[in-house]
Amino acid sequence: MTISYQHEPVMVNEVLEYLDPTPEKVFVDATLGGGGHTQALLEKSKIQSSKLKIYTFDQDSDAIEAAKQRLANYSNIVFIQDNFATLKKHVKEKVDGILFDLGISSYQINEAGRGFSLQNDGPLDMRMDKGQRLTAADIVNNYAGDELTRIFSEYGEERFAKRISNAIIAFRDPRPATRDSRLIRTTFQLKEIIEKAIPTWKKRESVTRIFQALRIAVNHELESLQKALDDAIELLKPGGRLVVISYHSLEDRIVKHTLRENAKNAILQLLTKKPVLAGEAELTANPRSRSAKLRAAQIL
Repeated sequence: MTISYQHEPVMVNEVLEYLDPTPEKVFVDATLGGGGHTQALLEKSKIQSSKLKIYTFDQDSDAIEAAKQRLANYSNIVFIQDNFATLKKHVKEKVDGILFDLGISSYQINEAGRGFSLQNDGPLDMRMDKGQRLTAADIVNNYAGDELTRIFSEYGEERFAKRISNAIIAFRDPRPATRDSRLIRTTFQLKEIIEKAIPTWKKRESVTRIFQALRIAVNHELESLQKALDDAIELLKPGGRLVVISYHSLEDRIVKHTLRENAKNAILQLLTKKPVLAGEAELTANPRSRSAKLRAAQIL
């Protein structure tokens, strides 16, 4: 079965510049997606043989399948369906470079059934790994008001977090006779509740922030990122390079802090003192690259 997994890789030229792929090197693409960055690494090394090895990670089985189809002509790619927080479980050798592109794919955003989209109604899901149990619906329908407020405030940096959590609790209506009929099941149901709870001028921004917060909570994204960065630094050879592309302040804060602390301890050298941003040509071709920030470092 062919999967139409459309996703434009971000800042490819910059990734290649910092990772410098050449034959005999070993890389990790910790966020495989549609396979665009992995393909670029292979093509840059000017080989399609076993001389360059790449471990690729993705939680999404659709992404793995699409990437296998895209990269069918290349060899020595190890496909791993797992969270990148398990890097050291699967990679048992030192590597030359590790890439994290932390953005959600266009396929996941546009696929209504995944529950990430603000534009298309679908089940309130938001799981990167469709095999995990916890969904956004579980959080919205079962978590206490204080916990919802914490999630919206910490992971969404939403100023109306308390007001929105109160609106969700009010909609749920705890009376047993009506409990089942008042479950929040779809993205548009949640979107409507949020929009009714806040001032008109804030609606789109707040909906985006709440959806981001739920996605982070469902997938334990920030905890996984911190563990993955720590493990990545341990897995890199001396001279090995780490490249991370983040898309919102919570991610970038973790990346910046981790790299700076390790630089202060003389474990690595910062290659980017300030984040690298997408150029004008890429911004025109791929507007989703506008929020991308690339940071890179090299192990001493």
